[in-house]
Amino acid sequence: QVQLVESGGGLVQPGGSLRLSCAASGLNFGDNAMDWYRQAPGKQRELVATITSAGSRNYADSVKGRFTISRDNAKTTVYLQMNSLQREDTAVYYCAAFRFGTFYWGQGTQVTVSS
Repeated sequence: QVQLVESGGGLVQPGGSLRLSCAASGLNFGDNAMDWYRQAPGKQRELVATITSAGSRNYADSVKGRFTISRDNAKTTVYLQMNSLQREDTAVYYCAAFRFGTFYWGQGTQVTVSS
């Protein structure tokens, strides 16, 4: 079955950086687009970034120029490099893959931006 395991979250000061990782198994990783979502307290889950199987990237307007999504097909891992973090980036971050009509989610990793 598809498994997605996120890591790399934590507490960081405003202006700081974090890199999230998501290790995937149970799917043809190289053929799958991969997403990062986030959900802040009291808010709906939102799409943060997408990387297609061809390597094309799309970002939410709120993170453009600060976040970078990348993938390593040999390691079946997708990353989210987050720079210039702001308090508004505080959320649980989820890795996701859409495959054959089903969304698969990781367990999430908490990112807290606070001084």
